[in-house]
Amino acid sequence: MSSKSTGLRHWRQRFNALFQDHEIFVRTHGHVRFLRISATWQKRVALIAAAVLLAWAGVTLAILVNQLLGADERAAIAQQQAAASAAEQRIARYRDRVAETAADLEERQVQLEEWSKESFGAEPAAVTDEAGAEAAPAAAAPLKTSAIDPNLPPEAQALARLEARQEAFASRLLAAVNDRAAKAETAVAALGLDPRGLVRNAAAGRGGPFIPYRGKMGKAKALGASFAALEGALFRMEVLERTLVAVPSGNPANVLMMSSGFGYRSDPFTGGGAMHAGLDFRGPIGTPILAAAPGRVSFVGQKSGYGNVVEVDHGQGILTRYAHLSGFTATVGQQVTAGEQIARMGSTGRSTGSHLHFEVRLNGVAVNPRRFLEAKADVLEVKADARQRVGSVARGAR
Repeated sequence: MSSKSTGLRHWRQRFNALFQDHEIFVRTHGHVRFLRISATWQKRVALIAAAVLLAWAGVTLAILVNQLLGADERAAIAQQQAAASAAEQRIARYRDRVAETAADLEERQVQLEEWSKESFGAEPAAVTDEAGAEAAPAAAAPLKTSAIDPNLPPEAQALARLEARQEAFASRLLAAVNDRAAKAETAVAALGLDPRGLVRNAAAGRGGPFIPYRGKMGKAKALGASFAALEGALFRMEVLERTLVAVPSGNPANVLMMSSGFGYRSDPFTGGGAMHAGLDFRGPIGTPILAAAPGRVSFVGQKSGYGNVVEVDHGQGILTRYAHLSGFTATVGQQVTAGEQIARMGSTGRSTGSHLHFEVRLNGVAVNPRRFLEAKADVLEVKADARQRVGSVARGAR
């Protein structure tokens, strides 16, 4: 007999030993009754009770398991909801960044268009066709779209391409501006002027309260280093080219005879040494006197020693003076072009005969006009190019 069978029989015996037949004597009012509880009946009751207990335990366990499962499900749902909320917040932040980037790019585009119109009198596309392609061939190369991260969302890729195009255009514009400014600087230096000093003096006349730049999203920001460099280059080009345009290189009178130069001379009245602050051009009375450069007539009248005088302010600190006149054909405040008649030659004031006394003053100091009137062809070519650009800007501003 196996040990397993022996063990079962042993447990069966112990179980049967728990239940014995019992007889209970019940005496009521002198009557005695016998109640017999058999072992078989006891076993049945015990089995029923055990079954009920097991069923209760099973139900209780099922309820506990259900509650545990429900808690896990609720925790999982809560986690999903939290993840969804976090995802919505990330999406909202991403949309805000996209909107902010789009607003920044729009603001930069507006600034580029304004700079282009203010400096060239043209749309950005027109500037692209100018010297920028020659001055910066590498920057003018077609945009490599492969540089855009393909993992970016479509709208972000579109903004990245727009930003890349703006940067490429800004680079071409910066190269074109630097090229023009360098040519103007060379021409200004050839005329005996100090280009750096002109730019420095022009920059000194600026100020105002500090108001941080804020984009369309209302946040303080800067337009970027490349845009700051472009702003500085545009200012330098503007100062130098407008100085060239203001330089009086046109003959103030159609006469060939120059009767006195600039600098030291013997005074025609006393014979003593004297400083002559301009050039004298001899000619008949009534000879037309012409503006040597475009500008605004700032004075018409008489000055001691000069007689009848017309002064023209050309901007950039440059002023021309025409003296000893017999009459005027211009009025104060009138805008005149180079070669336009403003007066007639005469012999008023301290004069020995009919002639024009012509002065050029830079920031109030008389300088030798010959270096302007005898400018070389390459300088005049740069000046003509500058005059064309400045005129285009003036026409575009109307």
